[in-house]
This record gives sequence, C-alpha cells and structure tokens, in this order.
Amino acid sequence: MTINNETILDDLPEVMLSSLRREDKNRVEGGTLYLVATPIGNLDDLSLRAIKVLSGVDFIAAEDTRNSAKLLTYFGISKPMISYHEHNRRERGPQIIERLKDGESCALITDAGTPAISDPGEDLVALCATEGVAVTGVPGCCAGIDALTLSGLPTARFCFEGFLSVNKGERRKQLDRLAKEERTMLLHEAPHKLRATLADLAQTFGGERRISLCRELTKRNEEIHRTTLADAVAHYETHDPRGEYVLVLEGAIDSTMEAFWQSMTIPEHVSHYIAQGMKKNDAIKATARERGVPKNEIYQQVLDLN
Repeated sequence: MTINNETILDDLPEVMLSSLRREDKNRVEGGTLYLVATPIGNLDDLSLRAIKVLSGVDFIAAEDTRNSAKLLTYFGISKPMISYHEHNRRERGPQIIERLKDGESCALITDAGTPAISDPGEDLVALCATEGVAVTGVPGCCAGIDALTLSGLPTARFCFEGFLSVNKGERRKQLDRLAKEERTMLLHEAPHKLRATLADLAQTFGGERRISLCRELTKRNEEIHRTTLADAVAHYETHDPRGEYVLVLEGAIDSTMEAFWQSMTIPEHVSHYIAQGMKKNDAIKATARERGVPKNEIYQQVLDLN
C-alpha cells in the first residue's frame, strides 16, 4: 500500500469506508479538543477514526512535533502542529484554550499511547473543563492496559502508579503506601533505572511476589517476562535492560478472603500458574509463598509435573 491518505482510503473495504462516512463521532466539530490515542510501537494500530480526526482538525498539539511528524507523514496527514509537553504546558495550555474558544478544533497526541495517562494532557483536559471547552476521546493504545492483559496476573482490580518518584524520600513513601495494596499494580520504568526499581520493589514486597516485565509491546521483539521479584533482580544482574518497561506487579493477598487455590491440590496449584505462562520453578515458588510452606515440599509433589 502506498502511504498517503487518499490511497489508504481507496484501499479500504467498503464496510470500513462506510464507517468513516458516518456522521456520528467521526465528524470533527469546531471548538473541541480531541484526545487521540497513537500507536505504542506498531503503526498499524492507529484506528480509522483516529486517521479521520487527525485529518480533519484545524491543528495538532503534540508532545514532540518531530516524532509526531513521522506518524502523520506515514498516513499522509499534513496539519499545523504545536508542541505541548511537560515543560511548556503552563504557557501553551491557555493558548490552546483560546484557539478552541475561537472555534478551532485540536487533536492532542503524545509520542505513544493515550493522552492524559501519565502525561501533561491531564492538565489541558482539566483546563478545558474549567473553561467550558468540549473534550472527547478517540480511544486506542495504552501500554499499561496492554501489559496488564498479557501479564497472567489478576485483571479484575488494578491500579496505575506510572513512574515512581526519583526523590528517595517520596519514593519510599509511595512504596510504603503500596505495601498492602491488594490490586494488581501497573508501573512504568526506563531501562537505565530498572535494576534500582526492581531492588526497591523486592525490598518492599518480598522476593516471592510475582511480576511481569513487559517491553517492546506490539513490536517484533515483544517480550513478556513472567517471574518473581527475586528472580527478576537476579536476571537483570547479568542481562542489560533494553527498551521502556511496563511492570505489572501482583497485589497483596487479602487475608480475610478465601484464596482461589484452597480447593486445589498442590500440583493443580502449580499447574494453574504454568498455564498462565510462568516457568515451572517460578510457579513452584509462587505456590510455596501462597501456601506458606517450604519450596522443597512443593518440589516433592510436582517432580513429575510437565
């Protein structure tokens, strides 16, 4: 497929073209801020509606205009862009609001993922709410949600923590507050900080706490490493972290509730975790931790488990 907007539309099946022609939420309205989710790695994840909105707004506010220009060029979209990021949000936010009040439409995009999630876009949305400016979303990629669904950990209840504070005191307070958190926790981390973060997590939550380390999501080298904190610390002592990570951390067990494994035999308990993608040794360690018995007792009962 030649990458330009007209050819993309020409090559789409009629059912998709009909969807784009619908007047409901596909029509761009003046005086509206559009929060447009962009791909987190695979450009083909940009939705048809996102292409329609990005092609139709008066201007685009981008975290990094150079990065966003590559995305827009790929889809043959040419629109005026301004930067909106952490370092200019206080100045640029009111400027965007004034243009919206004058009847222009704006799409807000980040380098990757959903605007306003761990992103200064939340300030712009709050400002729109205060000023009575319309805001609507064009949903799509979100690295945290993608990682959660792939983690093999409970998804019914979770909390998003983003990046931990770089201030040691604030970081300690944040981790202490999470020590008894029962929901699955989502965190982001840069590769050069991963080892220190894993060490802090192991110190706070214990080495047997389960974690999934997700990197290169939606890309060719996507990797989901399901393990325990202790083994993750050991692994990255000999392996260099590469790429941005989403860490999906198991929550604390609610001591007032009956554990899901109460009716399981020990082999069934271990098999449950293996079926979720954990390695056999990690599954044995998790089972031992939850049952409060030595790992050797678990090993003895699953020696023949495949």
